[in-house]
Amino acid sequence: MLDTILPILGYVASVIIAFSMTISSIVKFRWVNLIGAATFSTYGFIIGAYPVGFLNGFIVLVDLYYLRRIYSKQELFETLEIRPDNKYLLRFLEFHQAEIQKFFPNFTYKPELNTMSFFILRNMAVAGVFLAHKENNDTLRVGLDFVIPAYRDYKNGEHIYLRVIKKFVETGCKKVIASGDSKEYAQYLKKLGFVQNADGMYEKSLE
Repeated sequence: MLDTILPILGYVASVIIAFSMTISSIVKFRWVNLIGAATFSTYGFIIGAYPVGFLNGFIVLVDLYYLRRIYSKQELFETLEIRPDNKYLLRFLEFHQAEIQKFFPNFTYKPELNTMSFFILRNMAVAGVFLAHKENNDTLRVGLDFVIPAYRDYKNGEHIYLRVIKKFVETGCKKVIASGDSKEYAQYLKKLGFVQNADGMYEKSLE
């Protein structure tokens, strides 16, 4: 029985570690890599391959160290409002076009629609972009809420909808709506407190 399980454990560990190398998000990479290394370390000690066990055990400690730093680090979030025709914004959208289409397949940039355009900064690095326009005077419709892979951990969304909510309210907005065109984006909206309405849109009250 053990002779059958051990090779499978080794293969599973190898697959997990290999998969971790394909992940662009730093946080997700550390978690998946930690699981793979812990599995490989266990496998190494069981079969008596101590160098494999100790090496992967060390990797587990490294992953835990950096995860602790990531979660304990006080990040500085800022929202930088920009003009709809900002040249860096246009270049940013062009550069990330393929990735944007994965989550917003119906997105087409229309500068004339935007009433709110922001870069989301994390420690002064551009982590994402938020574009929206007003509908029916009291409704803000999200056109794009995109975060680059390295910062895709929901903190940007929390910053926008929880910390910058005053900016929206001051303009007379009572709710925010978003289309949720992709499964991933719909899940993201739900985590941020959006609820799907009868029209299939996702909405969040600002009152």
